[in-house]
Amino acid sequence: MQPKRKLTLADYQTLAEFRYALRGFLRFSEDAARSAGLASQQHQALLAIKGFAAMGPITIGHLAERLQIRPHSAVELVDRLEARRLVRRTPAPLDHRQVHLKLTIEGEEILERLSASHREQLARMEPQWKRMLEILHQEPPPGAGGTGQE
Repeated sequence: MQPKRKLTLADYQTLAEFRYALRGFLRFSEDAARSAGLASQQHQALLAIKGFAAMGPITIGHLAERLQIRPHSAVELVDRLEARRLVRRTPAPLDHRQVHLKLTIEGEEILERLSASHREQLARMEPQWKRMLEILHQEPPPGAGGTGQE
């Protein structure tokens, strides 16, 4: 762990730029989901379900945690996705009180298109993100001011 140092004006500028770039990416993602006929949270759910597969089957509880929402909200979200035939519920083999979530073919297709466009957007943004992270990891020159109010 690096020792704490006083933040410089450049740090604040970089953090502000990072936040701006992050919000720009999120806006891109929201618009892409809307163009595909999904709410942003529906897209996030599809991605969470697919991305969790390497760790095993995903449950409503896992999905709620991944999306940082309450379990009853995750149930409602899955209800809407299931009604659109994008997600399928299957009973968990060992505990029938739980269900596992899986994307349908239609869900896979929509997610694949959205994910391809997101990868392209991230590739376009990569130089900007790298530059910001490099600046945040640099040591400030001796005597560099903190807030610019000294």
